Amino acid sequence: MQTHYQVIIIGGGTAGIMTAAQLKRKRSKLQIAIIEPSEAHWYQPAWTLVGAGTFSMEKTRRSEQSVIPKGVDWIRDSATAVLPEQNRVELASGRTLSYDYLVVATGLVNDYSLIDGLDHALKTGAVCSNYVDPEYTWKSLQSFKGGTALFTQPATPIKCGGAPQKAMYLAADYLRKKGLSKKSEILFLTPGTVIFGVKQVAETLTEVINRYGIKLKLFHTPVRIDGDRKLAYFKDNTPAEKKKTDHQPPGARITEDGLLEIPFDFLHLAPPQKAPDFIAESPLANSAGWVDVDTYSLRHKKYGNVFALGDVAALPTAKTGAAIRKQAPVVVDNLLKLLDQNPADNQSYDGYSSCPLVTGYGKMVLAEFNYKNEFTPDPLLKFMLVFRSYKEHWRLWMLKKYGLPFLYWNQMLKGKM
Repeated sequence: MQTHYQVIIIGGGTAGIMTAAQLKRKRSKLQIAIIEPSEAHWYQPAWTLVGAGTFSMEKTRRSEQSVIPKGVDWIRDSATAVLPEQNRVELASGRTLSYDYLVVATGLVNDYSLIDGLDHALKTGAVCSNYVDPEYTWKSLQSFKGGTALFTQPATPIKCGGAPQKAMYLAADYLRKKGLSKKSEILFLTPGTVIFGVKQVAETLTEVINRYGIKLKLFHTPVRIDGDRKLAYFKDNTPAEKKKTDHQPPGARITEDGLLEIPFDFLHLAPPQKAPDFIAESPLANSAGWVDVDTYSLRHKKYGNVFALGDVAALPTAKTGAAIRKQAPVVVDNLLKLLDQNPADNQSYDGYSSCPLVTGYGKMVLAEFNYKNEFTPDPLLKFMLVFRSYKEHWRLWMLKKYGLPFLYWNQMLKGKM
């Protein structure tokens, strides 16, 4: 049984598969292993649509075996420790593998413990989350007949920071179609200081929020959920000068410990997320637990034979599959240069990420941006006759529902883009 590889990739999600596929296409004889315990590979970007009843959950799943690139060894095991000084990875089975080069692409994990009561509320069905069970989100939405609908997200980094908003906009459109808008109060509470970091996109989303009559509360972090009594508690960090005009939801009150308590009839949230413990506790991590890489080359700042990309990398940009599409070629180029004993001098990753913001059934905005939060639309969009992708467009919806899943399974995971 092989114990040493030229390249070991930890993680068989989007980032790991894309990196392996591109490496194999450029150098077929490379000895590569992917460490991944899961038997299923999920196309998670479509879970927003599953949660709104407009996409099949089954269509987001393929077997992991089917996406492993030909010639790559799949180690069906969990990594439990990384020892970069020794170029070794320890596995749950007790095996140890060694490498010349390591790519960390583990993604992140949910941590329900960071919101008191969240685990219980999810288990009892008091709250829903597209990040956990989008089919249950759809069921909950169909059961909602009016009242207070809360949407929120944590202060931690999360997969696709716009996803909590997408769930809300689709729910608002659903309620409108069902004639429940006047019976409902929709609130979006977020720790953020703005609705979106890119100016043009923020302006469009403000219009969308106003159209649906959504009450926006910035500077609010969820800290506790009482699922049995259907009460959510938020820490309010609103600056004093803005509190005078802040909307107070029906039945809300300030508790003795200074939290905002809001009764709810429906609550959707993104759970707090973090790097896997074995990464956060390894020498590879920065103080926040993410892999400490150079933001332009994706090479580790201390260990020159280690790279990281995707959600686990300490990069000041949104954690999305679109970001990985731009990160993987940089990692692959630098790895091949090092394998040829040349300098890993590709520093071209500019923080590109993209958030397909679904704003209703049949409508979408495509937010593309870099480290500077500059709007950077793909020139190819003009071939779709989309010239202002920061505005809602039905063609962008078609891209989200049909185009992107096809490209994901048939191009991205095969190393072709």
